Amino acid sequence: MPATPAVRPVDFEPVIGLEIHVQLATASKVFCGCATDGAGGPNSRTCPVCLGLPGALPVLNDRAVDLAVTAALALGSAVAATSVFARKHYFYPDLPKGYQITQFDRPLATGGAVSWTSAGRRHRVRLVRIHLEEDAGKSLHDGTEDRAGRAALDFNRSGAPLIEIVTEPDLRSAGDAAECFRRLRALLVTLCVTDGNMDQGSLRCDANISVRRIGTSALGERTEIKNLNSFRFLERAIDFEVARQIDVVQSGGVVRTQTRLWDEAAGRTVTMRAKETSDDYRYFPEPDLPPLVIDEDRIARRRAAMPETPEHRHDRFVAQYGLGGDDAEALAATPDLAAYFERVATAAGDGPGAAMWVRGELTRRLHERGASIATVPVTPEALARLIALVSSQAVSASVAKQMLGLMVESGASPDEIVHRDGLLQESDEQAITALVDRTLGAFPEQVAQFRQGKHAVAGFLVGQVVKASAGRANPSIVDRLVRARLGEGATS
Repeated sequence: MPATPAVRPVDFEPVIGLEIHVQLATASKVFCGCATDGAGGPNSRTCPVCLGLPGALPVLNDRAVDLAVTAALALGSAVAATSVFARKHYFYPDLPKGYQITQFDRPLATGGAVSWTSAGRRHRVRLVRIHLEEDAGKSLHDGTEDRAGRAALDFNRSGAPLIEIVTEPDLRSAGDAAECFRRLRALLVTLCVTDGNMDQGSLRCDANISVRRIGTSALGERTEIKNLNSFRFLERAIDFEVARQIDVVQSGGVVRTQTRLWDEAAGRTVTMRAKETSDDYRYFPEPDLPPLVIDEDRIARRRAAMPETPEHRHDRFVAQYGLGGDDAEALAATPDLAAYFERVATAAGDGPGAAMWVRGELTRRLHERGASIATVPVTPEALARLIALVSSQAVSASVAKQMLGLMVESGASPDEIVHRDGLLQESDEQAITALVDRTLGAFPEQVAQFRQGKHAVAGFLVGQVVKASAGRANPSIVDRLVRARLGEGATS
């Protein structure tokens, strides 16, 4: 592994902005009818339009526009009444036309913010713009290169519909940058704007990074790290790049404006090319597409169809179900988990209890099996019934955890398991008294310690009684009877 740059001194701060590329969840590409799904082999989902063949004309995908507007509204951006497509020229093997259709000086939307609350702290990262564009193809560097070093090209992704979301340089740490990316993904998946599949390239992030001395306002020279497709990679890449730039500055060098890549195996950023400017791209309006006009009626329809956002759901869970901030944050982030929790809470009539079981034991059991909340065989109503059995002291909490494991494995109901395995909690005081007396008789040394003032030993004796009952004895009754017997001075 290469030497890691020195830990950054406290008198420097990073200045970070993100550019997030989001593939929209449409059935076809943005300017043609080719499918966007993953079916078929390389170059099986292409046509003259997405390959840029002469005479082929683009036609804008209306569904892509709707999804882009939905994202803009959810982020509080101002949607432009008229936006304009442009040609962005650059020459790269995976760009068949030699230019990308995107938006430049008149984007779809401007302003807005990614905002969230964590650990009682409010975060707000302002947005510069959101614009529509098409994706490029893909160069394959996976061992398919021939002897001359020529790589294969797959144009299936060429022309896939994207929005690019550009933030202001408001972020000051790699952790906050990764969290911003994570929160944005959760929002867009909830809105069904994208499937959020980062492994398949549905969501990618570029990070723009510079450093400056704390207390100064001028921005330093920035570098851009391209194509980060995981939160962990983003955080590690930023941390490395910040430390690298500070090392350069402290050594008397100059940070060069350039585009860099993250090498995960080496744990470092590496130079890709000099950073382009807008003049390098030779933007001009796309002659084959008219301006995109979005009227107020369309905006109103998209706003009315918008599902609840994670941020709003978080606030509602706190108010409606009495959840703490951490529980509300974890449960509100994912639509499937949020829906499951709400059904449990409603059926059980106990929001905090439902949160504890869903976030705790159920999630642990699912992780052990590599399962998800979408495929769990335990219905919300069945989990609510298990919670009710614990609340009524029909079963103990420890037995209920064992029962939930059986429910996850078999899909059986809690009532089936209770009666089949004889797990109902014993609350008959006469039966429990007999167990208490036998247990105290078996541990005279601990009984003597209690009577000598070491009252903490009572917990041990209670545990032994519960153990003797195979976990079925009601712990609160056991505790009361044990202390009563010890207080009477009887051991038999």
